[in-house]
Amino acid sequence: MSDFFEKNLNNPEESSDDHVDHDVINENVNEMPESSFAEQMNVDDGESDSTYHYSFRNSDEELEVENDAVYEKYQKRQEKKKARKNISRKLAKVAAYGLVFGLVAGAAFTGVNYGLERMGLNIKSTTQLASTQTVSTKSSNATNVSEVAQNALPAVVSITGTFQVESYGYFGNSSSESEGSGSGIIVAKDDNYIYIATNNHVVEDATSLAVGFCDDTTVEAEIKGTDSDADLAVVTVDLSKVEQSTLDAIKIIMEGDSDELVVGEQAIAIGNALGYGQSVTAGYISAVNREVELTDKTMTLIQTDAAINPGNSGGALLNSNGELIGINTVKYASEDVEGMGYAIPINTAKTIIDDLINEKTIPESQQAYLGISGREISSDMAQAYNMPSGIYVSEVMENSPAQDGGIRAGDIITEFDGNSVTSMESLQNRISKKSAGTSVTIKVQRQSQMGGYSEQTLKVTLGNKSQMQTQSYGSQGDTQ
Repeated sequence: MSDFFEKNLNNPEESSDDHVDHDVINENVNEMPESSFAEQMNVDDGESDSTYHYSFRNSDEELEVENDAVYEKYQKRQEKKKARKNISRKLAKVAAYGLVFGLVAGAAFTGVNYGLERMGLNIKSTTQLASTQTVSTKSSNATNVSEVAQNALPAVVSITGTFQVESYGYFGNSSSESEGSGSGIIVAKDDNYIYIATNNHVVEDATSLAVGFCDDTTVEAEIKGTDSDADLAVVTVDLSKVEQSTLDAIKIIMEGDSDELVVGEQAIAIGNALGYGQSVTAGYISAVNREVELTDKTMTLIQTDAAINPGNSGGALLNSNGELIGINTVKYASEDVEGMGYAIPINTAKTIIDDLINEKTIPESQQAYLGISGREISSDMAQAYNMPSGIYVSEVMENSPAQDGGIRAGDIITEFDGNSVTSMESLQNRISKKSAGTSVTIKVQRQSQMGGYSEQTLKVTLGNKSQMQTQSYGSQGDTQ
């Protein structure tokens, strides 16, 4: 890829280090190998550049924990775990991984309607769940953690998924089924469903899921919606499949204010660590607004030294009042570093969760399209070649909404209708939530004659996917 930017875009016969040759970029991007299993899962294979890893674990990997007691308890319970009945095997196929992931039961819940209002979720229900309460901070530190834990555990769930893992070997390809488990937070309920928030990487590609409640009952679950850029997802459980005794036992989380966090205040993490059941760890808020660069995105997160072990992804980070302040997502994995876990601030997450709960399915006859072929520009490529991260537009379909709206080949799409986009998958996901005829704002970075990039804001009216012209893009990238 040394000649990646060899030629001048506007003067192909001349050579310039400041311009991108779009034919060359297409060729080189397409020749790039697919991400390895370890890179996709943020699992350290000894070669990955990233030291930030999602807090879930492949069932075949060696354990890496921050607390010896947790590991000992895990070993003792392995035989018991093996004897358990497998939870839901209805998953057809899951792409690329089956790791142990964590869904934590959120922190404090209040009465349903009150709790939903606090979360900003406008859901009506004739049946109410109980809710956790704010915990007094007058008691001792140890007692307070215990009270928070007992108050929040009914809002904590485990999530078990089945995944199909593809293996590539000398004698050909094979596939096997792998089971993973993680954590989630009950955030809302209506007359038909219980809504559970978690990380996207916890449920991504799962073809079946099951949720385990605090009374040890397990119920099949479905993915309601996901946001890969924000690493958030909502899972639903059908109320008709939940026993009344379970409804009496579980609670809805009470939300705190992550904008009011102060470095040094107490933090409590609850989740399905190592996949063997709910556990509690305590620590402090180490930093706020930390810019954390993962292999596929950069996120602004809360940093804590409360242990975030494999299985805690999607779990709850609480303050000393038992209020949800974050959703646990990644940890810093290094032999030289201890106590660096990260959570998505609840003030960042709640609007996205609300949108995922309330989004409607678009009928096929009204589905929208943009009309581009594109490839992801990863943060590593962006840094190496001094270009913006986003979606590189390899080609624009003739007479498409993209062409009519002013998008050009060579543009790098960074934002779609107010939301950042870092991959074709995330762009496709956002377009799938829009109806044909919808007008959206798209921000692109466009290269100038001098070689630099400047932001352009474009208004595009999405077209009807059923009327999309058929074009062959060869190896130019994914289309949308």
